[in-house]
Amino acid sequence: MSTQDLVPSPVGPVDVEQAEAALVERYPRLVRIAYLVLPPSLGRNRRVLTAHALVQRSLPRRRVPGPAVPVPRLAEDAVDPGYAYVRGEVLRQALIAGLPLRRLALPRRAQFPPLLPHVWGLRLFPRVGGADELALDQRLSRLSGPGRAAYVLRGLERQGDPEVLRVLASVGVEDPAAALAEADALDEVDTGSGAPSPAGSVAGPGGGLGAADGFGRDRRSERVGEQGGPREPGGPGRTGNPGAIGGTDGVGGTDGIGGTDGIGGTDGIGGTDGAVPRDGGREGSAAGPGGGLGAAHGRPGYADRVSGQGGPGGGGGRSGSGGADTPGLDAPPAGAGANGRDGHSGGTSKAPHPGGSGRAEHADGNGRGDRSGGPGGPSAPRPVAAAGPLARSGRVSGAALLESDEFDPCALQARPTDLMRRRQHGRAALVAAAALVVCGTLLGLPGDGWGRNGAAAPSYARNPAAEAALDPGALKRVAPAAWPGSTRQDFSVWPARGGLTGDSALLRRALAVWARPGASVRSSATPGTPVGPPMGPPQLLFAGVVDGARVVLLHDGLRAVRYAEPVDGTAGAALDFARTDGADSVGSAALVLSRAAGNVRYLTAPWVKETAVRDLLAPAKAPRPLVRDAQGMTDPVPSPALAKGCTRWNTLQVRDGSGLRLLADLGEPAPARLLWGPPAAPVDATGPQAREAWARTACQLTAVGGNGVRSVNAWRFARQPLPEGAGRGTWLCTRAETWRGTGSRVLAQFLAPSPMVPAALAARSEGSPACGVRDPRVLAGVLWQAPSGGWYVLAAGSPDFTALETSGGVKGRSDGPFLAVKAKAGARADLDGTLRDGTRVAALR
Repeated sequence: MSTQDLVPSPVGPVDVEQAEAALVERYPRLVRIAYLVLPPSLGRNRRVLTAHALVQRSLPRRRVPGPAVPVPRLAEDAVDPGYAYVRGEVLRQALIAGLPLRRLALPRRAQFPPLLPHVWGLRLFPRVGGADELALDQRLSRLSGPGRAAYVLRGLERQGDPEVLRVLASVGVEDPAAALAEADALDEVDTGSGAPSPAGSVAGPGGGLGAADGFGRDRRSERVGEQGGPREPGGPGRTGNPGAIGGTDGVGGTDGIGGTDGIGGTDGIGGTDGAVPRDGGREGSAAGPGGGLGAAHGRPGYADRVSGQGGPGGGGGRSGSGGADTPGLDAPPAGAGANGRDGHSGGTSKAPHPGGSGRAEHADGNGRGDRSGGPGGPSAPRPVAAAGPLARSGRVSGAALLESDEFDPCALQARPTDLMRRRQHGRAALVAAAALVVCGTLLGLPGDGWGRNGAAAPSYARNPAAEAALDPGALKRVAPAAWPGSTRQDFSVWPARGGLTGDSALLRRALAVWARPGASVRSSATPGTPVGPPMGPPQLLFAGVVDGARVVLLHDGLRAVRYAEPVDGTAGAALDFARTDGADSVGSAALVLSRAAGNVRYLTAPWVKETAVRDLLAPAKAPRPLVRDAQGMTDPVPSPALAKGCTRWNTLQVRDGSGLRLLADLGEPAPARLLWGPPAAPVDATGPQAREAWARTACQLTAVGGNGVRSVNAWRFARQPLPEGAGRGTWLCTRAETWRGTGSRVLAQFLAPSPMVPAALAARSEGSPACGVRDPRVLAGVLWQAPSGGWYVLAAGSPDFTALETSGGVKGRSDGPFLAVKAKAGARADLDGTLRDGTRVAALR
């Protein structure tokens, strides 16, 4: 074969209408081709639906151009261009559908089950054939996709080898020659010597094989039987294999059943002597002198009849057929009746021959008469085929079975699917659909999702008020000139400040994280502060960049909320809550903006005129001025809440329209106000006496921090003479009030006469009303060592106490609010006192 043989067949331009016409006209043929090429592993039902789908998807989307210069067409290229194009598309898709799905390869459309046509509740498959069709289907399943395509093109489409190679190359087969070799190997199995024939053919000793089916009829074999043996002088030999049972035009062999031109013989059925001249019979009819009569078919490729025996000199019917009650045409007057078409016998002969049966034989279903004996004698025995010379070796395969109903995907049978499993699957699908609807409803309620709101968690409910509260456009913004004319001075009149007050995306994220802080958000809240979303649109206090972070301060009348996120993203966002309800002008004088690198920045109220930094541990030292920008943000200040030791205690000193205020950072969003004086009338701790007292007690502020502290008041409730003339000791009570009104902490401290010695913590209590406005009385004791080395239990109470008493490890009693009793180192004692009305009160604990 030359290289030019592999050039694809020249197909001219193909219109969509032309391809559609060819597809509709040859639809059963195309579907059969697709069904045969598809891998049998798909199952018969899916092969049927896939074959129909592939054919229906084979129309071109637009006009298919042909070659620029048409090349000479071969004889086997005489195929309608529309049909050739559609057939090529069907083959291409069928070969793709047989490829396995690979993990890294992009799947093709033909590899998936078809969407249309689709059948619910039924399984469709072609009619079941015989054992020959089953054997052929099993052998086809062992071929590759290109091998099946080559076999189908050769056996079903009657293509020669060069055209098969060209068609396979045009549909993308990488090695067409190998595919053709696979088809050849299957043919060798069908036609090989001694091998069983898939079509029920019988091999004679001569080595040839007839392509007859199981009923003795040839089924359009792939190869036409070659020239038979030498022709007898009386008439030319027809096609047929000598030495075999059956050719393609007749059942013939040199010494087998049938002559070279028909069915006849010398002694019964068969033999070369049965050949007659051309005018002795029509289309392969032959009669031998011994009385055998043969009737070959009148159509190429079919052996329709094998008639029974007759008398000597019997003649064949016309084209292997005979009419009822009518002698065969072109036959002698006397002879046996000839068989009719399709294996049915003709009528009774009007002129029986003396040597014959006198009646026609009925075909037995195997293509030959019943050979029943009659008056002429017993039925003739069936001769055995003998070897004969071959003009050239013929190749006849089981490809004729490709036209059978077994491989017809247009004539289908229907059966139901597994009814019990279908019912179970229906119930499961109903439950899954209900669960999907419920989950989709729950997931669909939120709305915006994670990406739009940064670090916020997904929404969980829809509410008009909640939606309005999360709208950055609905935020309350106070004008800078509003506070001077207001009757109130608190957070409600703070103006919106900062360089990012117009950043809607930032404000939206801050509101969303406030309402739904995600798992990655670092959130904190002072005790007793609710952390839920705002009831309505909150007030914007600040939005800007502070120390490498975007910071937003919000207030909703109850809480001050600080949101911070990195400048380069939303990961690591922080959210802080602090309760600030009931704040006055001092309580709303400042808020913490940022804590970074051990420093703190404040945002001051618009009515704050000056800011300074005062160290509580250095009461005699003048405060250091603290610079603010135009927005009211201060410079960074070292924060005592972030310090590891107590070497200094920086506080924020602010001046407003009524005086100086002292604010301390206790690690909360709102600084605490420092006071000095009796609970009934405290003042700001800015005087000399207050600063001296706070200088010795400032380090104890860490014990009250982190509790939502609003203010801390320290006052001196007693001055006690010390034993052995050691001087006077001072008793202080420090009370930290909270924004929520409960959970106050009370500290009782003893100050030795030396001003350089820090205060000693004598007692501590939480939630006690002592040392407050409601109960200003307080009683505390301490174990003190005198300069001489002796130990004493010292106790003191507010002026309301008339007697003090110790019990337990140390026993003693005194009249008045003071007590000093000798004790041992490490001694422990219980202390209580008596008020003026006789009520006994225990010491602070």
